Amino acid sequence: MHGPASSGWLLVALCAATGVYCLLRMRSGVEEQRSAAGSEALMGFGMAAMAVPAAVFTPPAWVWPGYAVVFGAAGLRALWAARSGRHHLHHLVGAAAMVYMAVAMAGSPAHAHAHGTSGTPVLTGTLLLYFTGYVLLSGVRLIPVVAVAGGGAGGAPVPAPGGGPGAGGRVASGWGDRPELARACRLSMAIGMLAMLLPL
Repeated sequence: MHGPASSGWLLVALCAATGVYCLLRMRSGVEEQRSAAGSEALMGFGMAAMAVPAAVFTPPAWVWPGYAVVFGAAGLRALWAARSGRHHLHHLVGAAAMVYMAVAMAGSPAHAHAHGTSGTPVLTGTLLLYFTGYVLLSGVRLIPVVAVAGGGAGGAPVPAPGGGPGAGGRVASGWGDRPELARACRLSMAIGMLAMLLPL
């Protein structure tokens, strides 16, 4: 989508790998996990397709309105799902960012695909601030927290509450249900979104 072909292909690989992992997470036995993973898989594959370098493939004009419709519908679904959990609001912002980029590219297809210069600076800046904050917060949440038993030096490190493999020390039911992997998946997509928004 933007910049040199090598960085474009790296972005394609990151987003596609994230989409594949999210598809695998859809096998979870937890309904909420499956629902979130489906939205994230759509986002990952959509970002991967959008990031293909223009030198390799320039999509026809009808693709961008199609993107806007698909991610507009995904945004409405996320808005509806936000009634049951706040994390769906992140899906809503991601879908809105995809619609925004699709509209920017549809408005100036020859220039936007190659250089990404047709976005609105205020909206682009707002989305950049959101995703930067999300990346930083997600990165901090992925750092393992270890407490020292008894508070003294030389004590054996003990995982802090909530930092173990599952609630109450139980092992999670499957690797697809592990919250740290889901966070890493969302972190990867947020980094990809930042890379796509920067040239707008």
